[in-house]
Amino acid sequence: MPTALWSSLIDQATNHVEILVYAGLFLFDSHPDLPDQLADKAQAGAQIRILLGDPDSEMVHQRGNEEGIGSDLAARARITRRYLEPATKTPGVELRLHDTILYNSIYRFDDDVLVNPHVLGAPAGHDPVLHFRYIPGARTFRHYMTGGVHARAGEKVATLCKNSASCALGAGP
Repeated sequence: MPTALWSSLIDQATNHVEILVYAGLFLFDSHPDLPDQLADKAQAGAQIRILLGDPDSEMVHQRGNEEGIGSDLAARARITRRYLEPATKTPGVELRLHDTILYNSIYRFDDDVLVNPHVLGAPAGHDPVLHFRYIPGARTFRHYMTGGVHARAGEKVATLCKNSASCALGAGP
């Protein structure tokens, strides 16, 4: 997926930024200003929801082993969480941890969703990324967004979050 597309989707999002990943560290490494951008978007009224894999969960350790990197996936999740810490001080930026099996990483930017299907034994960066747009009456966008609702069943509020309000990933386009 071209870096320019990620940058464009991040820059253009005004209402929703939702990220469901185990770590998603590449996104913060390649966009070092992203935590500040997310805080600015939240201050302007956008809903920012990030679900990271709980580094102490069995699912993160299992996925790390499947990718051949063992505990390094948990370390990557911890780094992402640390990068996000300043943004979580902003009302409207929600960071939560989950301990669910992810078959896809999901990145929503308003009416665009990027889906990264996880292939057994391959790191997410080696797997394809699918780009879908919300179209009224179409099913694909909403179908992938419901995955976040299921992941929320096992979520925990990250200890560095100030905002613990409950909300559903994928609420409205």
